Parts: sequence; structure tokens; C-alpha cells
Amino acid sequence: MKILMVCLGNICRSPLAEGVMRHLINEEGLGWEVASAGTGDWHVNQPADRRSIAVAKNFGYDISKQRAKHFNKQMFDEFDSILVMDRNNLKDVQRLATSEEQRKKVKLFLTDENEVTDPYFDSNLFEPVFLEIEARCKQLIEELR
Repeated sequence: MKILMVCLGNICRSPLAEGVMRHLINEEGLGWEVASAGTGDWHVNQPADRRSIAVAKNFGYDISKQRAKHFNKQMFDEFDSILVMDRNNLKDVQRLATSEEQRKKVKLFLTDENEVTDPYFDSNLFEPVFLEIEARCKQLIEELR
């Protein structure tokens, strides 16, 4: 199983989801792969936002070595599941799909009705967003097993 987490800049939400999921996958010995990317290219090769790094560290996860990547069409072939943080990301990623098979790989990270709030402009949102992401990662492992 190869999973890609996607948000806008790949510095807040998707790096948290990648780091948490990778940690949990390794703990479970599942051998799955996980990565993250952003629909925007402003932060390519930069580390995650310092607030994401800090909140992850507070809960025992290290995302400090992750670097931002830009989502590209080749990722449809590289990953089995592409999980996006909000409806705008969903539209942006699906717009790049060239087949129904590719479109079916793309889903909201939470559910069809819920989005992960972007905490970038409000530092107080980082911890609640982290907790929501961590809980969903645990659910996803059970669902995808």
C-alpha cells in the first residue's frame, strides 16, 4: 500500500499526516509507504512549518526531516491512495487526473463531508488539527488493513 497525503503547501497538514501515518505504520510493521505533497509549489524542498514540527514533537513524532514536494501527474501512478485535506485540494488534484481510475484514488482525508482545517493563519489550530489527523490515521490503518 502506497499512500499520499496532500494539502495546499505541504508544510502544515499533509506533513503531519505523513509523519503520523509513517510512525504508526512502522509501529504496526505493515511495510506500507507514505509520502506527502502540496498542490502549490511555493515551499518545495522546505521543511514543514515550525509549528507543525513542534506540535508533532510534543506528541512524540519527528517530522523535522520531511521536505515539501509539489503534487504532479506521475503521483497518480506511484500511489494507491491519494488523501487530500480539503475540497479545494480535491478539485485541484482531480483536475490533473486523466482517467476515472486516477480520480477514484483521490478522496478526502477525513470523510466526504469533513475537511481538515488549515492552521497556517492561526497558531492555536495546530494542536486540534494534529489530534484530528492522528485519530484519523489510526482509523485509516484499521480501514486499509
